[in-house]
Amino acid sequence: MDFADIIQTIAIYALPVLFAITVHEAAHGYVARYFGDGTAAFMGRVTLNPLKHIDPIGTIAMPLFLYVVTGGAFLFGYAKPVPVNFGALRNPRRDSIWVALAGPGSNLVQALGWGALLYLLRGTGVEERFFLEMCRAGVLVNVIMFVFNLFPLPPLDGGRILTSLLPPRLAIPFSRIEPWGFFIVMGLIVAGVISKLWMVPLMSLTFSFLDLLLSPLAALLR
Repeated sequence: MDFADIIQTIAIYALPVLFAITVHEAAHGYVARYFGDGTAAFMGRVTLNPLKHIDPIGTIAMPLFLYVVTGGAFLFGYAKPVPVNFGALRNPRRDSIWVALAGPGSNLVQALGWGALLYLLRGTGVEERFFLEMCRAGVLVNVIMFVFNLFPLPPLDGGRILTSLLPPRLAIPFSRIEPWGFFIVMGLIVAGVISKLWMVPLMSLTFSFLDLLLSPLAALLR
């Protein structure tokens, strides 16, 4: 992969990635505030300003480095997690589920939005490759974030959801995995377990679901 291809790919993916992580993190903070915890709002994290959510290492340096050295075959990154005091929620066990779902849910909505925009551009005769590829990138990035963050292991959102759903006698020991969860997830990614058993099948289902939702628009624009 030459330098021109790298610059072109970065240009196509930059806006979708910024929107994806910014809305994801802001959604966590907004829903937490709605259910009684104002920690994120107090720290200025309930905002669509991407600078508040970007981690210089996890959001920029690591993905760029992995993209260059693997030729785009392996990518991983993260944003600054929004601080949430789950104990301050009005009903911690129930409300924690909604706070955790907010991030992946926002990515599913964004994927739907990028898909709708792609159909609209094509339906109105727009053939500029850059914009069409950006829409496809927006769908892909958000579907990846939606599925990956629902993986049921803390500190991922899916792990927090599972912790809240488990009975206390199981939830407490399960939640103790969190300090090592990042390293466990990385190990499973490198081993190909998450990709094969989680990402591929669930992304396929998500794409099919989005196609179903967008089918009326696609039919209308034919």
